[in-house]
Amino acid sequence: MNDIEPQTANGKVLWHFTMSLDGFVAGPNHEMDWMMTGISPQPGLIEEYVATTGAVLGGRRGWDHFPDPRSVYGGAWTGPIFVLTHHPEDAKPADGVTFLDCDVAEAVRIALAAAGGRNVEVHSPTIGGQLLERGLLDEINLHIAPVLLGKGIRLLDLPGGRPHYLHRVGSDQQRNHRHHLDDGR
Repeated sequence: MNDIEPQTANGKVLWHFTMSLDGFVAGPNHEMDWMMTGISPQPGLIEEYVATTGAVLGGRRGWDHFPDPRSVYGGAWTGPIFVLTHHPEDAKPADGVTFLDCDVAEAVRIALAAAGGRNVEVHSPTIGGQLLERGLLDEINLHIAPVLLGKGIRLLDLPGGRPHYLHRVGSDQQRNHRHHLDDGR
């Protein structure tokens, strides 16, 4: 049964993650092996994201742990990847990857231009949090994994940050995990 509304490719900025029940998107050292054990995505979901994603925006810490552009959706997706870093000069070059040293808003502008009308997926908790605080996200897509990690890298860790109220995408009858931001805008 399809429990989320189909993804559309209309130039959105999406913060997209699989998250543990206790709010972690990676282990303490960016480990992702917990997602490979007994967690199956909804049929067709990966193909949906592959078809609607035009560019990926990530951070340097995540990139340094997974420096392979072919790892996005297990190699099913190819396209421009942008890695936001304060030190692009010491980053190991990779085909299809552009290292940016700029403001997060400028990074989003660059990624949206490269996405060609499709969506930009944000694969970084740090960058996603900054975009959330600045009102630059259109949607948050979370897939909750049936695992408790106990420690690791949280989806959102903004001490002193304000609450951000969301509303679900689609009808109330659907159990979905996609949310539009509703920050009074």
